Amino acid sequence: MSVKDFIKYQLSIESYSFSIAEVEQATGSSCTSLKFELVRLIEKGEILNVRKGFYVIIPARYATSGKLPIQLYVDKMFKYIDRNYYLGFYSAAKFHGASHQQIQRDYVMIELPKFNNIKKSTVDIKFIATSKWPKYNIITKTGDAGFFSVSSPALTGIDLIHHQTKLGGLNRMLAVLEELLETITLKDVEDVLRWYPYKSTLQRFGFLMEELGAETQITRAILEQLIKKPYYPVLLSPKSQQKAGAVDNIWKVDVNMKLESDL
Repeated sequence: MSVKDFIKYQLSIESYSFSIAEVEQATGSSCTSLKFELVRLIEKGEILNVRKGFYVIIPARYATSGKLPIQLYVDKMFKYIDRNYYLGFYSAAKFHGASHQQIQRDYVMIELPKFNNIKKSTVDIKFIATSKWPKYNIITKTGDAGFFSVSSPALTGIDLIHHQTKLGGLNRMLAVLEELLETITLKDVEDVLRWYPYKSTLQRFGFLMEELGAETQITRAILEQLIKKPYYPVLLSPKSQQKAGAVDNIWKVDVNMKLESDL
């Protein structure tokens, strides 16, 4: 089998990515000889090398944009890397109907240790690492190329709030949070509360859910979790040179910014 035939076969079974080991085994060619042919296909825009030894295929219907939707290859890539992952932040939000924020970059949560973002040709993936891997709230979705993992609506919102300084600030995501609210359920929130370790983020989450008009059951569940132990004033938008001052809400959130949604 030639490399061309191998790629054609992969597309016929709706597989849009492959490792160097897979194509070696299928073609019986050596790694060295394969690399020349793979480089030629990269130059023609038929494949992209997104990580060392891992390639994505660009089928004809994506040839104009040159960009393959991440859900078509992310699960296979992380099996190749042998790491836990989930599509998160703005990338997860669009799978929950919160597509107000049109993004060109893909966002993936991974377990520590960190690794570099990928920015090659039309592929732009930002990886954010966490030491507290979720015990719940990761959803398996089915796409054209099989399964992939996505944060639940509640975890998506919490992750956005927790990492707001890395993602353009709270006002950029406020409309997304408002749209996510339509799919956040009490069960989803209760599952987060069973394991989520960052109390200050839960305070901000509860405050914003209340501001955006969440059901009382949801905000009550968050508050009941918070009051189990002492909790202290936090800034809504963390600032390195600023400390929380007086607060006048049950969440003990110092609203140190003007909230402006563009929804």
